[in-house]
Amino acid sequence: MDRQRTPRLSLDLLRGFRSAARHLSFTHAARELFVTQSAISHQIKTLEEQIGRPLFRRVNRALELTETGAELYRAIDEALTLIDNATQRASGPWRTLSVTTTVALASTWLVPRLTRFAELHPEIDLRVVASNDSIDLKRDFIDVAIRFATLDMEPPTADKLFDYRQFPVCAPALASSRQRPLRVSADLARHVLLDFETILYGRPWYDWGRWFDAMKPQSIKGAGWLRFSHYAQVIEAAKKGTGVAVGKWPHLSEHLHEGVLVAPLGAAGSAVVGGFYLEVLESARGVAAEAFVTWLRTEAAHDAALLKRPAAKTSPAFRR
Repeated sequence: MDRQRTPRLSLDLLRGFRSAARHLSFTHAARELFVTQSAISHQIKTLEEQIGRPLFRRVNRALELTETGAELYRAIDEALTLIDNATQRASGPWRTLSVTTTVALASTWLVPRLTRFAELHPEIDLRVVASNDSIDLKRDFIDVAIRFATLDMEPPTADKLFDYRQFPVCAPALASSRQRPLRVSADLARHVLLDFETILYGRPWYDWGRWFDAMKPQSIKGAGWLRFSHYAQVIEAAKKGTGVAVGKWPHLSEHLHEGVLVAPLGAAGSAVVGGFYLEVLESARGVAAEAFVTWLRTEAAHDAALLKRPAAKTSPAFRR
């Protein structure tokens, strides 16, 4: 290669390298850019050939940046950020807003409501990143986070959107069964328990285990157990009358209000075990983020009103 001539580097190569350098993983970079891992590998190889120096090295199966790679990453990250910001400003009011929250809240509460947001703000495109990991907003290009914290965790921000409650839920027909009534926690022993198990912030999470810890009922084994790795699957099984699940508020606010599911133990079976908090990336604060946060607060206020509305089917579950 002619050392006197600065190579003309394509934006595709630079974006591929930036993503790989940020994650220190070709696999994660491929997922972020919606390409194959081999495509990222080819881009990095091409870039190294054009520059004439290696950009990565492998140490104990991990990927590290070389000194050249680290220097290039800093420059490219700054340059592409400036380009992206300028492009967004030049393109007018239409922009994409990236939002993250837990998988369960995204699938049962946020995503089903997004039609309402789209009707109010058709000029804003939304990108929803559902994850049970603690995402770094700046690193992962996220504008708004609805973060979860249990009562024994330090709140991520002071801006609480709503409390997180747990309580048994089931299909109306199961709750009204004469053969197996559901009125007190001891009655759960006669029913199949539908459990949600996942990894949250790197730690195992079991819905029934959390509810038992909060309520401290007498030992309950249940008539059987069905365990699922996705909360939407748990709720689908509960709607079909398969068994009793741990309901989440606000996740199931509309399910309860519409009577698709009921909370048979009422207030006695409900426990506040955490909360959801709003975090907005400082550099993302603007019209789009403000519009989305305002909409979120409106939806949260709507759910809070359901708790106080005498006619709502949700009210008996939590009224104190």
